[in-house]
Amino acid sequence: MNTIHLYREDVYRKEASAKLVSIEEKKGKSVVVLDQTLFFPEGGGQSADRGTLAGFSVLDVQEKDEVVYHLVDCIPSDLPAVGSEVNLVLDWNHRFDNMQRHLGEHIVSGAFHRLFGGVNRGFHMGDQYMTIDISMEGNPDYTVLTWDMIQEAELESNRVIWANHPVTVTYFETRSEAAKMPLRKELALDEDISIVTVGNPLAENGPADCVACCGTHPSSSGQVGLIKIYKVESNKGMFRIYLEAGQRALLKYQKEYDTLAELGTKLSAGTEDIMKKYQAQQEKQNQARTQLGQLRRFVIMKEAEKIRTILEEKKTAQRAGLPEGKSCSDLTFYYDVLTVDDLLNLAKELFDHIPKVVFLVHRPSNTVLLCSSGKPDCGKLVKENAAIYGGKGGGGATAARAIFQKEDYVDTFIDLIDKHLR
Repeated sequence: MNTIHLYREDVYRKEASAKLVSIEEKKGKSVVVLDQTLFFPEGGGQSADRGTLAGFSVLDVQEKDEVVYHLVDCIPSDLPAVGSEVNLVLDWNHRFDNMQRHLGEHIVSGAFHRLFGGVNRGFHMGDQYMTIDISMEGNPDYTVLTWDMIQEAELESNRVIWANHPVTVTYFETRSEAAKMPLRKELALDEDISIVTVGNPLAENGPADCVACCGTHPSSSGQVGLIKIYKVESNKGMFRIYLEAGQRALLKYQKEYDTLAELGTKLSAGTEDIMKKYQAQQEKQNQARTQLGQLRRFVIMKEAEKIRTILEEKKTAQRAGLPEGKSCSDLTFYYDVLTVDDLLNLAKELFDHIPKVVFLVHRPSNTVLLCSSGKPDCGKLVKENAAIYGGKGGGGATAARAIFQKEDYVDTFIDLIDKHLR
């Protein structure tokens, strides 16, 4: 038994009744076959219709060998018996969204084909975006797609919408009959072929588009409303175009324009000069980053000079046989403003001057940076001792870091290392 496709007779029909032919259980759901259906099954790059069957949500619709299978959100015992009549209600908003987007794809593909010989070799209608893969194979004068070409095709597509051409679906039993139509793409089927035509197929310059398709489409191009192409990228020797059509295109445009307007307000600029103001802000920020980098470098060098002086005094005391102190507190330095990366750069200035270990502490993150000439091995000290206080970290012989969850563990860890070295 082949399922009757009611949407082929009237794509605007929103409700109908149908007879239950079979019901099977699948993972706590019901797979239902009807004698006829309102619901378009997933295919041709278009998602399945949604709605209700006997009051239960239709989760998915698939077709195999001319039989349509409905995945329904209920167990079989919740449904009437096989042979009963059930009510079908279409989620019209979802259907019309698909209709607008699918016809938008036809219109855009037709525009690329007419203008540049571009051939649609792939189409996807996803939840977040719609894509078309265009192969530049139909006209030797065009081998790449530039943004100017994209904009020209976008304008031509919207002109097709403004012209409000009729959209017709013609069914053919054989390939030879269908091939007589002014198709923009070769046929892939030999029988039961539906041809969707935008405009008059007998027009002097041909229709706006004519191609084999099994999807659902509005009855006129004007119902698409708007087409917006917003990105293009190379993909497997072709060009993948990201676009939206219909209400989705309008909503996306509204969202992006709101962002643009908000940005303009923050920059005290209108939409006409927002890029100029943005570039001026970027230039100021680049200058500020350069100045900040120079200041950081200056502070690091001054701090390195201070620590080197302390280390030299310590070496002098050692040579004179004077006491070095009871702990490593005079070789521990605390920082609140400099970053951990700044401390790593500071450590690089000290390696050749450190008698044992210097501790650079970044207070905001409870990070201890151990620095040495390589003896003792800082990485080994961290690996063997940091975990005692729940610390993590690692590093090399001359520099390693230990990070602790609590501030109290910082000084305790340093004291442990000092005792270990002594």
